[in-house]
Amino acid sequence: MTGPKHGDMHARRNRRVGMAMGAVALGMVGMGFAAVPLYRIFCQATGLNGTVARAEASELDFTQLTDSQTMQIRFDANHRGDLPWTFKPEHPTDTVSIGARDMAIFIAENKSDHAVTGTASYNVTPEQAGKYFKKIQCFCFTQQTLQPGEQARMPVIFYVDPKIATDPDTRTVEEITLSYTFYPVDPDKQGG
Repeated sequence: MTGPKHGDMHARRNRRVGMAMGAVALGMVGMGFAAVPLYRIFCQATGLNGTVARAEASELDFTQLTDSQTMQIRFDANHRGDLPWTFKPEHPTDTVSIGARDMAIFIAENKSDHAVTGTASYNVTPEQAGKYFKKIQCFCFTQQTLQPGEQARMPVIFYVDPKIATDPDTRTVEEITLSYTFYPVDPDKQGG
């Protein structure tokens, strides 16, 4: 059976296989682009790798507060070498009441002669405390643009969820470090 009919069947089968493989390749590319935002959402929801959860002020449960439960918070500030800024916490440590809303201020200054936009990534250590460190408002949620020589005070409003004291993995944690790293935003990606 080597006639035209057999050749047409073979060509159709090759086209179907080719289209199926093309669809698989497109799906893999799509998953590659979706992986980073999906991973970030997963980490924020679970606290994986010390990722801080974003919270609403209405989530605070003041009925769980006790005056005796406090936590030492350390603030760490860094910037990538190609970002012409200085960046530091106003106060490197704070003792906060567990469950109570608190605020820390970070100070950034653009040392260049042109406007620079930066964005901050953040992390919490120890990692298992990440899911209990809740940020309500943070400069890290949006890009920050500083004009030449401009200095900005950047607040972060947060609380430590009282559940940290009952979780077997975190009940002995006495200190949490909140660390930020600012890096420049690619001018082609600003505002996006």
